[in-house]
This record gives sequence, C-alpha cells and structure tokens, in this order.
Amino acid sequence: MRLTPRALLHRMPFRTRLALAFSGLFLITGILLLAFVVVLARYGTAQQVQGISVTYGDLPTGQADPFEPAHPTRPDLTRDPPSDVAMIQKIDQTVRAVQDTALRQMVLWSAVGLLVLALLAGLLGWWLAGRALHPVASMTDTVRRIGEQNLHQRLALTGPDDELHRLADTFDTMLDRLERSFESQRRFVANASHELKTPLAVQRTTLQVGLADPLPDGLTEVREDLLSANREAEQLINALLLLARSDRGLEKTEPVDLVAATRLVAAELAPLAAEAGLRLDTDIDTGTGAGADAGVPLVVSGDPVLLRHLLTNLVRNAIQYNHPGGRVLVRLDTSSVTVTNTGARVPADRISDLFEPFRRLDGDRTATTGHGLGLSIAASIARAHHAALTARPGPEGGLALTLRFP
Repeated sequence: MRLTPRALLHRMPFRTRLALAFSGLFLITGILLLAFVVVLARYGTAQQVQGISVTYGDLPTGQADPFEPAHPTRPDLTRDPPSDVAMIQKIDQTVRAVQDTALRQMVLWSAVGLLVLALLAGLLGWWLAGRALHPVASMTDTVRRIGEQNLHQRLALTGPDDELHRLADTFDTMLDRLERSFESQRRFVANASHELKTPLAVQRTTLQVGLADPLPDGLTEVREDLLSANREAEQLINALLLLARSDRGLEKTEPVDLVAATRLVAAELAPLAAEAGLRLDTDIDTGTGAGADAGVPLVVSGDPVLLRHLLTNLVRNAIQYNHPGGRVLVRLDTSSVTVTNTGARVPADRISDLFEPFRRLDGDRTATTGHGLGLSIAASIARAHHAALTARPGPEGGLALTLRFP
C-alpha cells in the first residue's frame, strides 16, 4: 500500500515532526527574506544604473568623460557624438551584466547558506524537542511500570506549574481513584468470602448431623447431593479468597524450590489423573546434564503457598479438560514451567478468554466440573511474582501453558 505524504508524516515520531517543523519554518522564513533582499537589490541597482546612464548621456558638448583616462586612439566626444552613444550603451550593458552576475552569485551562495542553516536548525530543533519532551518520556516510563500491583506509585512531577505539571497531577488523581476502586473491590471479595464460609460450615455440619445414618429410603441420595453442593460452594469461596489474596500482591517472599514443588503437585494429582484415565508425566531439566532432575534445585523468590496453588491449578486444569487415554506433561527447565495436555482443539483467538474469571469456551467445557477460576487465579499469582503465564494451542489439541519467571 502506497502511503501519501500526509500519512507518512503522521507515522513519524512527534520529535521528528517537531524537528522538521523547525527546519521548514526556518527554510520558509529564509526564502522570504532572500526574495525580499533580491528584489530590493535589483531595484536599487537598476536605479543606480539609470543614474549612471543619465550622467553619460547628459555630458555637455566639449566635455570629456572625467572617469575615462586619456587615450591617443579614443575619438573626441565633442567631435564624434555617434561613437559617444555607442560607448554609453556598451557601458550600460556591462553594468547590467555585472548586476545580473552579482545577483546570481548572491542567490546561489545565499541558497547554499540557507540550506546549511536549515539543517542546523533541524538538528537544533531535534535537540530542543528532546529537552522539551524529556518530562513526557519520564512520565511514560513511570506509567508503564504502574500496574494493579503497584497502584500506589505516582508520577509526582516537579517543576513549574505548566501544562505538563497539570497533566501529571491529573494522572495522579486518576491513579488515586483507581487505587481506591481496586482496593474496595478486593476488600469486598475477601470480606464476602470470609462471611460466606461460616454459614457454609454450619450448613455442612447440620447436614452431616441432622441427616446421619440410618436414613429413610431416598434421603441418602439427597444428603449426598446437598453435601456435594456444599463442597462446591466452599471450593468456590476458597478460590475467590485465593484470587483476592494474589491480587493484593506479595507481602513477603522467600526462596522456593520449584523442582520440589512440581514433584509434590504431580504426586498429589496423580490419583486424579489415574481416575480420569490419563497419564501424568514430568520432565525436569535444569540444564546441568543427565542428572539434572535428581535433586538439583531451581529456586525462585516468592510465596510458597501461592506458587504451589499456581502449579496445582495448571496441572488440575490440564487433567480436567482432557479426554480418556490422554496425556499431561509437566516440563520444568531453567526458567519456565510448561504444562501440556491433549484434548479438544482450542481456537487461538479464544485463548485470552480462558484467563478471565468464570469464563469457559463452549458447552463441553461448561459441562465439566469447576468454576472457571483456575487459570484466572494462576494468572493473578503469576503477576504477583512478576512472571508471565502464556498459552498456545497444543499440536494435538489441548493447551500448552507456559509459566516463565524473570
């Protein structure tokens, strides 16, 4: 697609456009000044040439040219008027030729000087634009570092009360509102979850005691359904509590051995995988050769409880959304953990939806157990540890989830 000059100009960085504007304004101003000087110079020299011609044409009879030295071969002006007129015309032509040559040289060298100065003006404009935009660049870097986990940071721009200072103050005010909104939401989720846990615990106890064996025919199945619904509600509340906790960030960290945590999670979920008819394998390679998976630690700084929940959610999700006879592979290398499973093919444009709370892709995924919080909790814990959690469709269906630590 061919870009128009206007579209090309709009694609240039603002600093480049500002420098080009400096150069263009200087060039236009210089051209106008040069044209003004040339017009005045031509008009002035034309007046001078006309004055010179009149002086030669009005020489009195019998008076020789006072500016011409005596020459033995020169005819006498008083005795040869026609030759006097020819000489005056020749002098006039010579003066005009000198005038044109001087103007051409002046225009040529003025244009060269104007181009050089326009280039210097552009460089100076580039430097001045950089100096003027430096506060904006600092503000941009600060804004990029501000996220959900560090909404307490502010621009706090110092300097005169100008447009940039007012822009920074406005942005800080917006961050204040966002921080209060996020904090209020987190407190609501945490408080609501805590408040709901107590009546659910009382409900479970009442069901277990009030509907203890022996029961009449038909009530045993009802009791199991009620207890199952109670357990589902407790799991949902615990998941919400975990999500709220991870969203608040890390209060303290300690070294965590990912190799040991991965082995522990795999051992805990192995019965669940066997019950679903899946094969759960681990491949641990910390980059130290053949014996890498034999007790070589891979330590990261973080919350051990949250990191264990993160790994558990990744592996449980790979088991839950799979098909009988499928496989789950947990691979750990020097800086990342990758969980790959088989299963239904996942469209690449829908993967981002899986990291949203209570989001599933289709009816098959909705029909399975769970609340759609596993990957959203995993993503929240990863952000709290400054890690990146990404997903891509597996080569044979399913997903490949990669957790990469900095």
